[in-house]
Amino acid sequence: MNEFERWEGRFATEDYVFGTTPNTFLQQQAGQFPAGAKALSIADGEGRNGVWLAECGLQVTAQDFSPIAQDKARKLAEKRGVALSFELSDLTERTWEKDCYDVVVGIFFQFLPPSERASVFEGIRRTIRPGGLVLIEGYGPKQLDYGTGGPKKLENLYTEELLRKAFAGFAELSVKAYDADVSEGEGHCGRSALVDLIGRK
Repeated sequence: MNEFERWEGRFATEDYVFGTTPNTFLQQQAGQFPAGAKALSIADGEGRNGVWLAECGLQVTAQDFSPIAQDKARKLAEKRGVALSFELSDLTERTWEKDCYDVVVGIFFQFLPPSERASVFEGIRRTIRPGGLVLIEGYGPKQLDYGTGGPKKLENLYTEELLRKAFAGFAELSVKAYDADVSEGEGHCGRSALVDLIGRK
């Protein structure tokens, strides 16, 4: 089973695997969003984060490679009364337009091996405008001990050093690793080892 088939199968349920409320770290950054900002939410899945960003008044493009997930995201957006654009694409093959977005959000997109991850990080650097905000949250190595969500491969997990290196040269960069209780549907639930990045180009 390849990654596409795995995720299509995982999303093929009436329930929202990761819930319908936005990621906590993302919510905490709401005060940093410029009014009407153009935002890209990568690997947005069933829409919990993209829809919330639209509710905040942003012009959102929600990217994912799962048609099933995006159908659920459209239903969530309709239910919440917001409009956003949907991009059905493979994250490793999409075109990263230069200086295109004011905000780029990447929450738990750790299905990528290191080589593909590096390419996506470079794409994020390219597509965020000068002064733009990058927000990334993922799991750290200790998550393998917790087993409460995320990849089972150590190489797919983040460290503070990895993220600092990937976004070196940003005008502002904060990377923090910590443990916290997470409750995001059945997919992410329980004590978790998190790594957060807040960066401005």
